[in-house]
Amino acid sequence: MTPDPDIKAVLHYRESDQVFNTDPEQSFTMPARYYHSPDVFELEKEAIFYKTWHYAGHVSQIAKPREFFTTQIHQQNLFIARGEDAEIRGFYNVCAHRGHELLQGKGRRNLITCPYHAWSYDFAGNLVAARNSDNVAGFNKCEFSLRQVRVEIFCGLIMVNLDPDATPFAETFAGLESEIRHYLPDVDALAFAQRDRFEVACNWKVLIDNFLECYHCQTAHKDFVDLVDMNSYKTITHRYYSSQCAAAPRTTDSSAFSFEPGDVDFGYAGFFVWPNFTIWIYPGEANLSVLQMNPAAPEQTLEYQDWFTTGGEMSSQLKEAADYQRDILQPEDIGLCESVQKGLHSKGYNQGRFIVDSGRTELSEHAVHHFQRMVVEALGAEIK
Repeated sequence: MTPDPDIKAVLHYRESDQVFNTDPEQSFTMPARYYHSPDVFELEKEAIFYKTWHYAGHVSQIAKPREFFTTQIHQQNLFIARGEDAEIRGFYNVCAHRGHELLQGKGRRNLITCPYHAWSYDFAGNLVAARNSDNVAGFNKCEFSLRQVRVEIFCGLIMVNLDPDATPFAETFAGLESEIRHYLPDVDALAFAQRDRFEVACNWKVLIDNFLECYHCQTAHKDFVDLVDMNSYKTITHRYYSSQCAAAPRTTDSSAFSFEPGDVDFGYAGFFVWPNFTIWIYPGEANLSVLQMNPAAPEQTLEYQDWFTTGGEMSSQLKEAADYQRDILQPEDIGLCESVQKGLHSKGYNQGRFIVDSGRTELSEHAVHHFQRMVVEALGAEIK
């Protein structure tokens, strides 16, 4: 997509800007306007979100034939369903007749029936019935099937992509599955347990930036640094994802939560997956959570954190971990990010300098640079 002249004026660097550098040790951050400009927000829809893979849910949420749930990528409403043949498919959530939304929330149906004029579809997306269409000359039901979107399954997670020509998820994120299975050998036994929801007054990219560095951990997350061995905290960037992992501390009775060591002894394993979701694995009993940052407006983000546990059950240990995440760690990060969003409007700020050391230590912001570079490249902005 080629930006129109007005958007180019926002994207292109100004005399007061430092051009984004491919070398993280030499680079300044993206200009502040990238985090609140409505033009940038609109451009991101086509340039980023409608071309990339997104987390939609988990296979356990549609375990039976004809079960479904709805999801959304920006303004594009979708539903994911398991067919009579057990195949999981994704569709645009819109009737082929006059564009009414077909489904809300989640559930199980015999047919997908539009609430407007009662056109009905099966779970393969075929039009089954359209009232009075038998009396319409040349009407062919085969021409009005629901439009599908790409779906792939990754470690039980349902991934969707609006781009029919997109590179497969497994190829795009090669290496990610083996990393997750190293820390969580029983990932295939997990099922959906709960969802926590957060409304945040900041741009989605501020939240991603924050996740991707632990430079702030010592000052802002005293319980988290008690949970992991910060001397072993290491962030490694790959083409479209990054990993940040740490060994367990000497004690399993941290101020964050208590746990008994699981199959793999570690303190934390986290992964960022381009463009907007993160995967968390905490120590102890088998668990995985997905925290997704969904843009709602230029300065509003809706976050979902979905938890997956063995059989979908929350033991006392896992409940303690989830409570810590929801009630302590997330509020700490949200407060930081909302303050940053306010500061991005200040006439006293435009760009900062990445703190990136040669050893890529736990204090290094090289993964933030890695993410911002992908944003800059996707938007077609200047880079050197």
